[in-house]
Amino acid sequence: MLAVAAALCVPVAASAQGQTTRGFAPTVLPATIPIFPLEDIMLFPRATRPLHIFEQRYRDMVADALEGDRLIGMVLLKPGNEADYEDRPPVYPVGTVGVIAEAEELPDGRYNIVLGGLSKFRITGEDDSRSYRLAHIELIPEAMTPSDQAMLGDLREELAGLVPIGLPGIQVPDGLADEDLINGIAQLIEVDPVDRLGLLEQPGSLARAQALINLMYIRAALPR
Repeated sequence: MLAVAAALCVPVAASAQGQTTRGFAPTVLPATIPIFPLEDIMLFPRATRPLHIFEQRYRDMVADALEGDRLIGMVLLKPGNEADYEDRPPVYPVGTVGVIAEAEELPDGRYNIVLGGLSKFRITGEDDSRSYRLAHIELIPEAMTPSDQAMLGDLREELAGLVPIGLPGIQVPDGLADEDLINGIAQLIEVDPVDRLGLLEQPGSLARAQALINLMYIRAALPR
């Protein structure tokens, strides 16, 4: 059975074509990052996302990131982007910045990477100086108070009980932190991309957990 897993960043290994490299997240995030817009795939803080990179501009993006701070922001494309996809179609402004925790460069120049989600951000502008997209961002913190942590713990059992409805075949591993569980489910549950964006835009893990519970109860009431 599949499992909801937390993001783990491991030490840097030697970089070589055809081999996997790994790295730590930086302690300070920059005000400008490369962004990777997709139609239906998102990244949540404290979760991981494997990606296959094949377009040349995004190969360039990964190569530059690996030479630098290893950061890439994931954002969601707005509907109707097909005619403008090769250029810079509109994206939703809220996304998640991730660190390249693992990277494998294939012999033909494509990459397999794993991003570890670090923080939400909002796009405030773009820089068109590269073949890929660069965005000026402001971070959106998700601080948890002790009261929030206690309430989130109370919701965990209810949410875990609903996982078979929203994520058939998913097993919740023992010892997984509450926030990691919430964000892992939000990233994996099968919902419309805009609904997933709505989960990301929640002000924190507590609100996200309640939104997930509401979604799952709605889903449970629908005919199968």
